[in-house]
Amino acid sequence: MAQHFLLSAASRTLSLRAIYKAGEAAAYQTFCEMRWPETNGEAVCPRCSHDATYKITTRRKFKCKACAHQFSVTSGTIFASRKMDFVDLLAAICIIVNASKGVSMIQLSRDLDCQYKTAFVLAHKLREAMAQEVQTGEVLDGHVEVDGAYFGGHVRPENAKADRKDRRLKENRSDKRRVVVALRERQGRVLPFVTRIEGEGVALVNENVDRMATLSADEASHWDLLHAGWDVERVNHSEIYSDHGKHTNMVESYFSRLRRMVVGQHHHVSPHYLHQYANHAAWLEDNRRTDNGTLAHTLVSNAMGARVSRNWKGYWQRAA
Repeated sequence: MAQHFLLSAASRTLSLRAIYKAGEAAAYQTFCEMRWPETNGEAVCPRCSHDATYKITTRRKFKCKACAHQFSVTSGTIFASRKMDFVDLLAAICIIVNASKGVSMIQLSRDLDCQYKTAFVLAHKLREAMAQEVQTGEVLDGHVEVDGAYFGGHVRPENAKADRKDRRLKENRSDKRRVVVALRERQGRVLPFVTRIEGEGVALVNENVDRMATLSADEASHWDLLHAGWDVERVNHSEIYSDHGKHTNMVESYFSRLRRMVVGQHHHVSPHYLHQYANHAAWLEDNRRTDNGTLAHTLVSNAMGARVSRNWKGYWQRAA
């Protein structure tokens, strides 16, 4: 039997030991190369795009010879105003890409010896960078599986049986309950969305799936509307999970990863940020056969190409 890719040495091309052994200078050079790949790490002014700069070595900054603008390698990126060392940032990225089902922020803060708040914001900034590869705006084609899964909104039952309510009724449910609707190409990528009800997925399919594609869905009645625009295969999960090639197993595999991430690692996810965790799980699912060194460099490149996060820069200061 062939060895699974994740068990092979080919999947392990980066380690924390190698990051810290290389040191701060090597980590800093990695960020420079990911920020300015066209000049092999040589600084380019973000204001006027001039490639001739002075190096201010005492502060790790650059000064443009054309417009005299001073900037750093992280200026204008999601790491703007960062205080962590570059070697710690690279280590955090390595830890996050190595965790195939996510990592808790308590564990990340202990690994990096930083505050929980620092780890929390850093991880969410990296999820924004991951979302650049997931939410591309490109429509899905080929054969696409569609399904939805409920997350959050757990209502704790009362202690005494006489006081317990029927949690199946709408009036006894939490308003924090959300649905992740996922569209997944077979042998392709995952495109997740967060909605209030699963039926909203019909409109999402209309917007994000090519008209020449074919679909697979379960027996839920709201998917009946899809037959008007696509050739749809349906499978009744109350009777069978896979019926001679008709199944939604690929999108269910994505939900399995996301559910283990939420329940097993994070335990509680706010409905305001569920879309970030959904994109994180989709990015991991799409890159499940990529070695961790490539994943880390891809994530650094995405982060260096992303704008300053208006959602997460100064998050705790706004909360205070």
